[in-house]
Amino acid sequence: MTGQLAFVESPVQLLNVLEWAHAQSPGGLTAPATGDPADAATGDPADAGAADALTVVVLSPTDPMSRGQLRRMAQLARDQGLTVHWQEARGGRGALVRTLRELARPLRAAERVIIGDPFSRYVQLLLTLFSPRHLTVVDDGTATMEFAARLGRGERLVRWHRKGGLGPRELVLAPVTTLARRRLAPAGNRTVEVFTSLPVEAPPGVTVTENAYAWTREAFGPPLLTGGADLVGTSLVETGVVDADHYARVVDELARAHGATRYFAHRRESAEKLHRIAVDTGLQVVRPDLPLELIARRGPIGRTVVSFPSTVVHTLPLALAGTGVKVAVVEVAPEWLRATASPRAQGFLAGVAGTAAHEVDRLTTRVTHHTDRLEFG
Repeated sequence: MTGQLAFVESPVQLLNVLEWAHAQSPGGLTAPATGDPADAATGDPADAGAADALTVVVLSPTDPMSRGQLRRMAQLARDQGLTVHWQEARGGRGALVRTLRELARPLRAAERVIIGDPFSRYVQLLLTLFSPRHLTVVDDGTATMEFAARLGRGERLVRWHRKGGLGPRELVLAPVTTLARRRLAPAGNRTVEVFTSLPVEAPPGVTVTENAYAWTREAFGPPLLTGGADLVGTSLVETGVVDADHYARVVDELARAHGATRYFAHRRESAEKLHRIAVDTGLQVVRPDLPLELIARRGPIGRTVVSFPSTVVHTLPLALAGTGVKVAVVEVAPEWLRATASPRAQGFLAGVAGTAAHEVDRLTTRVTHHTDRLEFG
């Protein structure tokens, strides 16, 4: 065996690479070192060490929030004995060519490649150039459900919230996407594994392995519980799915109905929207410095956590098992959606909420027109 290579582009992907490594060898990862993780590990991805060593390559995004969380997660990964290489993959002119040149040798040598986002154009390009013998896909949100469904149906790998046909950019990249889809499918000389905490129906030939967040529970907590509730934000406004004014109204009503005091922001939420939420609702807006699963497990956390349809309605019950924290999901009503939302948006979001763990409460909404308020039931 010549090593294992993981490509991550988000903090949650790196967390789930750690969970995957722990699942392969329980006890092989240890609790994080004391202190405040701040700086990412560096190093050459070609220097993998032991034959079965896991090297993590961070294909760094550009937005500051994601970069900050990734640097802290990278330090946690180094604390567990993993080699972490920080790659400025989007660092201006020549970054793509430089990245491909630096990663060519370790990619050719890797027995297993682990990715977190099969919809990523960067990852798809890497897979067109190199075909690993073993491929593992770890969770990066609810897109894992969409990936498995599209792979099973042989469809194009397009994110669920994208609307319309192929634009000029998609037409140029269509050959890359088509070849990457074949490389992401099992074949005679290639195995494919999906490591997930989500309800995924395995396409033919794909192995699904449960991610139970065992490392997170062992390394952190149990948390101190506060009174009241915490709200978990979403980037559905930023992705053009949900109307901004309606979202702000729902957050205000949720805070009132559940006695919430804090709002945990999604890393892609805009500063303008978060400022509006803080001013209009009085909620304390928190920008987490680690994935929410770790923040919640580390605590303090509310006795109730209310979330819009997202991955956390599947992951938080696992990370917080045995703590007494109750998780609730707010179902997105059709009137919340923008006219520009993808036709699949309502069904996809309903599926995310509807497949949440049985212990997760489901909150439906209705508009009471005579008072122009939202009620939750």
